[in-house]
Amino acid sequence: MHPDNSRRVLRLRGHHLLCLLGYRGMGYSAEFCTNMTSIYETLRQEPGTWVELVGGPDDLCAYYPKDQHSHCEGTVHERDEDVLARLGLRIGTRHRWKNIVRSVARHIEQEAISSICSTCPWEPYGVCREGVRLVRAGEPLPPVARST
Repeated sequence: MHPDNSRRVLRLRGHHLLCLLGYRGMGYSAEFCTNMTSIYETLRQEPGTWVELVGGPDDLCAYYPKDQHSHCEGTVHERDEDVLARLGLRIGTRHRWKNIVRSVARHIEQEAISSICSTCPWEPYGVCREGVRLVRAGEPLPPVARST
């Protein structure tokens, strides 16, 4: 990691706080996955990283493929609001990643992912439920498997 990474502030929207817990290397494009892997590994390895909560497209949305129908606007805002409300967090605030993870462990049940993320194409894979299970159990998130 870059020595100055501790000063970096990642901008994330509400539902991405849960997506990141379940990230296992799948995504919308190679460029999207490269970016998401970088953010995931930064947060996993440096849990003191600051996260600013935003009310719209964030550092993950920035790499959503331009040739695909974007879901970074529209009804996904309701999912963002739901997640933030459950966690007792607000847009425009900054938190250390480790504190966000603690809040997820306290306030999000593994089974709630099915309703919170009912319209998400990644929900059937079960990886986000598994991520919530891990943090609730106090277990570390796994590194992203590198493809060969």
